[in-house]
Amino acid sequence: MTHPDKIRLPAGVLVAVCDGRRALILRNEGDAAAPNLRTREVHEQDNPPTAAQGTDAPGRVHQSVGTARSAVETTDFHEEAEAAFLRQVAGRLETLLAAGEADSLVMVAAPRALGILRPLYGRAVQQALIGEVRRDMVHLPVEEIERHLAA
Repeated sequence: MTHPDKIRLPAGVLVAVCDGRRALILRNEGDAAAPNLRTREVHEQDNPPTAAQGTDAPGRVHQSVGTARSAVETTDFHEEAEAAFLRQVAGRLETLLAAGEADSLVMVAAPRALGILRPLYGRAVQQALIGEVRRDMVHLPVEEIERHLAA
């Protein structure tokens, strides 16, 4: 039985490893038998504390009947920033694949990030995607990522 994190990495495959704040785009310079992942691009997002992003009090809503008022949930600026960052990563992958930089892609991301990314996959990403690994590996050294993924 194959370990769920193990995946075949053909020569030239792009491996995108990301979460909501950091993304590594790696390329297999080796072959499927002996992968050799090399860093192609690194993207990072500065996501300051919530207090630095918005300090206004939560909004209030007046009910249409009567005098009752209720609070509106505050905006989670971290979630919005992470979603915007992942949109940027998805766009970059689409650009690379549409330009013919690679013909296959493996996506490695935390389950939450994958949930945000999947609806953002463009045509080139959908056609090139050969596998997904639902695990947060973005903070691991490249050699360890390679060891975790190599089938």
